[in-house]
Amino acid sequence: METGVSKVVHVSTVAVFGKPVDIPFTEDSPVGPVRFSEYAETKYLGELAAWELYEKKGLPLVVVYPALVTGSGDPKAFGGYMFDFIKRRLPGIVFNNSILTFVYVRDVAVAILKALEKENNIGEKYIVGKFQHSYKELNRILSEISGTPSPKIRFPNSVTITSAALLTLLANLIKKPPLLQLSVDLTRTNIEGIVCDGSKAERELGITYTPIRQAFEEAIESYQKLSSFVG
Repeated sequence: METGVSKVVHVSTVAVFGKPVDIPFTEDSPVGPVRFSEYAETKYLGELAAWELYEKKGLPLVVVYPALVTGSGDPKAFGGYMFDFIKRRLPGIVFNNSILTFVYVRDVAVAILKALEKENNIGEKYIVGKFQHSYKELNRILSEISGTPSPKIRFPNSVTITSAALLTLLANLIKKPPLLQLSVDLTRTNIEGIVCDGSKAERELGITYTPIRQAFEEAIESYQKLSSFVG
């Protein structure tokens, strides 16, 4: 604001919506009463601060909400899940029928650029994501791409939550990430799922969503190369 920039694109996350009543939810859906991770809560508070500047100080704001982003070299939780899958480190299938919405990382980059370049869109919101898969479907796709068989054992959510609580406690004590990425926050988010509609970004920003299987293929290829390198 001090430098007089013409537009600010704030990158939020669909996780700030929590679990709205609308399924799938859109940019116009009222946010749910609860966010399921500290990450989502802090992103939500940051976004509220940005909108307050927009409303009270005239900040030229546009907000982009990526869904679950993935692609080559994905270092985040789902990337860790894919890596553990192809290394056969997963003891069983978790989250069962929970559904998540995915987006290719390059599509997010394009959407941010398009939101910046588009004229007359100050105050607009754009969810960026399209492809919805349950963990059952994800495991099948990952197995097809990697050739690694999916685990046969299925853990109920109650077992997963208890395990996550214990692993998170241990992680806090030893100051290292929890085993298999299984934190309480990640577990709550995955059990609740994220089902959103990113078609507005297609219509108004003119983006074309890359088939998410391509993102999974690139990610798995990068992990297989890494696995070969580290032996």
